[in-house]
Amino acid sequence: MAKDKKLVEAITSRDEDFTQWYTDVVKKAELMDYSSVKGCMIFKPNGYAIWENIQKNLDAMFKKAGVENVYMPMFIPESLLEKEKDHVEGFAPEVAWVTQGGMETLQERLCVRPTSETLFCDLYKNIVQSYRDLPKVYNQWCSVVRWEKTTRPFLRSSEFLWQEGHTAHATAEEAEERTIQMLNLYAEFCEKYLAIPMIKGRKTDKEKFAGAEATYTIETLMHDGKALQSGTSHNFGDGFAKAFGIQYTDKENKLQYVHQTSWGMSTRLIGAIIMVHGDDSGLVLPPRIAPTQVMIVPIRQQAEGVLEQAFVLKERLDEKFRTKIDDTEKSPGWKFAEQEIRGIPARIELGPKDIEENQCVIVRRDTREKFVVSLDEVENKLAEILEQEQEDMLARAKEFLYSHISDATDYEEFCDAVENKPGFIRAMWCGELECELKIKEDTTATSRCMPFEQEKISDVCVCCGKPAKKLVYWGKAY
Repeated sequence: MAKDKKLVEAITSRDEDFTQWYTDVVKKAELMDYSSVKGCMIFKPNGYAIWENIQKNLDAMFKKAGVENVYMPMFIPESLLEKEKDHVEGFAPEVAWVTQGGMETLQERLCVRPTSETLFCDLYKNIVQSYRDLPKVYNQWCSVVRWEKTTRPFLRSSEFLWQEGHTAHATAEEAEERTIQMLNLYAEFCEKYLAIPMIKGRKTDKEKFAGAEATYTIETLMHDGKALQSGTSHNFGDGFAKAFGIQYTDKENKLQYVHQTSWGMSTRLIGAIIMVHGDDSGLVLPPRIAPTQVMIVPIRQQAEGVLEQAFVLKERLDEKFRTKIDDTEKSPGWKFAEQEIRGIPARIELGPKDIEENQCVIVRRDTREKFVVSLDEVENKLAEILEQEQEDMLARAKEFLYSHISDATDYEEFCDAVENKPGFIRAMWCGELECELKIKEDTTATSRCMPFEQEKISDVCVCCGKPAKKLVYWGKAY
């Protein structure tokens, strides 16, 4: 048991050093490893399997919403990237360039995609001719490269995996409707599958996507009180269409510019799962997204019939659950610790006495609650336990989120809240960039979003005292 204890003690306590705890969980749960390229990481099977489940379930929701998948090139010619001035300026510091192919110097530099708006615009220019060709609702699953100065596993890396949706519509109204539809889909996905509640709203002009008319965001709160932008949806209006000449003939035979949107979620969601649900023993995965939902741990597996019955049970459970069996020669305590570090939602303990009494023990990962269950009823009972675990994880995350939102009506109160009340701070804003910049300079807090449900908690801006225009959620963020 000393070895079992040592395995758990390798993880730093969340309250002692949250940054080190996060790194410890990522490494000990074997989610990723560092590569020989600075800022790029290796997805190990445990980590990539989570992304596969995110992709599978999110993609199914996309398809129900009328989205079609495509795949675009990795490289963008410099001349194409520069067609939209605001867009290229916004990404210029992060762009990686290819200047040589084989032994030849390229006539034109190629950008390794940081995002694919320009590629989709180039496509739409060629395939959209008439109103009958609209809308185009496309998405691609791919990796992108942004040359980050500071990186952190899953949260910020030079190359990361994501999906990016790109749509073209006949009217501004249709584009805005799709923009909001996808943001709501993201929030629904996070609650349903990741057990993570979200705050939804619009970004300020300072924080919006380069080249967008409006950017909408879902924001959630990590255990340390910092916000994490978890998904964004952008309304481009007809700005990109004018830059790229994307026009169609309407029903009156008049030329019109299309209206476009873009929306994306990335592997940073894995970081959110870790920081919202994890504990001092490691990862805690919501059952609906967990690659392995149940780990069967044979007790005294060398005893006659134990392993055989464990595999019989696994075969039964495989029909309804993602199940594995740990038949290694490690001690049961070591296996329990490994299962907890990896965040597997439930384990089943099965030993000689259990087999004699036609029962097993089911243990929840999140609460460690134990249930003695008849082997005749194990499928139904396990389904109930996993569903309750999923619901409880969401309820706890909601309670944490809403208990870490405070209001501030003057600047002294605001600065005190940023310093002493980790979480979101709701405060009124005049709409001026100067105040937004001052708040960031004084406190390092940034505007996270202007919520759709606007309230007036004060008549004046929390920073300058001038008449207020918007309620804003502020906070320190990753």
